[in-house]
Amino acid sequence: MEKGLVIKSTGSRYRILYGSREIVECTIKGKFRVKDLRTTNPVAVGDQVLFEFAKERTSGVITEVLERKNYILRKASNLSKEVQIIAANIDQVFLMFTIILPETQAEFIDRFLITAEAYNIPASLIINKTDLYKEPELERMKYLISLYSNIGYKCFPVSVNTRSGIEDLKNKMQDKITLLSGNSGVGKTSFINILDPSLNLKTEEISEYHRQGKHITTFPEMHHLPFGGYVIDSPGMRGFGVVDMNRNEIYHFFPEIFRISKGCKFYNCLHLDEPGCAVRTAVENDLINPSRYRSYIKILEDENRKYR
Repeated sequence: MEKGLVIKSTGSRYRILYGSREIVECTIKGKFRVKDLRTTNPVAVGDQVLFEFAKERTSGVITEVLERKNYILRKASNLSKEVQIIAANIDQVFLMFTIILPETQAEFIDRFLITAEAYNIPASLIINKTDLYKEPELERMKYLISLYSNIGYKCFPVSVNTRSGIEDLKNKMQDKITLLSGNSGVGKTSFINILDPSLNLKTEEISEYHRQGKHITTFPEMHHLPFGGYVIDSPGMRGFGVVDMNRNEIYHFFPEIFRISKGCKFYNCLHLDEPGCAVRTAVENDLINPSRYRSYIKILEDENRKYR
C-alpha cells in the first residue's frame, strides 16, 4: 500500500502525486463513501490517500482516504441533496471577484465566506480587473474593501492584466495550500498562469452577450507553485449553494452578527422580529452593514424552504 496526494479529480479518475515527482492515474473500486457524506465526489483534490499500484506501476486503485484536517463543500445543485467537496486539507481560501465583466453579487461573496467560516478555513478576497474600473467601479470597490476589512477579511485589489498587486498575494500563498475560487470569468486561471507561466493553462474571453465567463476549468486541479506551496484551481461557479446548516446557527458564521448577538434579550434569537434584538438595532444604527444582514435573511429563508 502506497500513500499519495490527489492533485486532480475528474469524478471517476484521479491523478495522484506519489513521492515528489511521480504521477499515478488511479480509479476507485465500486461504491466508495467517506464517513457517510453524501457527496458527488468521495475523493477530492487535496486528499491524502492510500492506493495500490497496478502491475505496470503507471496506474493504481485508491483503497482509502486518510483523515482530513478540513474540507470545504458546496451543494451539487439547487435541487440535489448531495454535496460536492471542492477541496480538502487546505490552509486558506481566496475568493476572486470582479466589480464588472462579470459583476459578482454580494450575496455570492457572503455565501462563500460563511461556508469558509463554518469549516474554520481562513478566507481572503481578491478584487481583480482594477485596471478596467472607472469612478463608479472604484467607489464600489472601496466600499466593499471597507465593508469586508472591517469584518476582518483581508482584501487584495489586483489587476492580473497589468500584474498590479500580485506580489502581495504570492507572499501570502508561499508554502501554503490555497484554494482559489470565484465566478466564471473573474480571472482565476489567468492569475495562476502568472504564478507559474510554465503551466500555460487555457483561458477564454468572457461572453460578450451574457457578460459572464465561460467554464474553462472543468475539474479542480492542484498546481505546485515555484515559490513554494500549492494552489487549487476550481471550476468557475454561477452560484454558491450553502450546504445544509442548522438555521439556528447560521448567524454564527457572520462574525459581526455573532459578536453583537451576545447582547440579544433571548439566547435563541434569530434576529428577525424578536423583542430586544441587539442585531436589528445594530443594523438600524449602521453597526452591521444592511447588505450583510440581507444576505443572512436570504440564506435563512432558503433554509426554511427545505422544511416546508
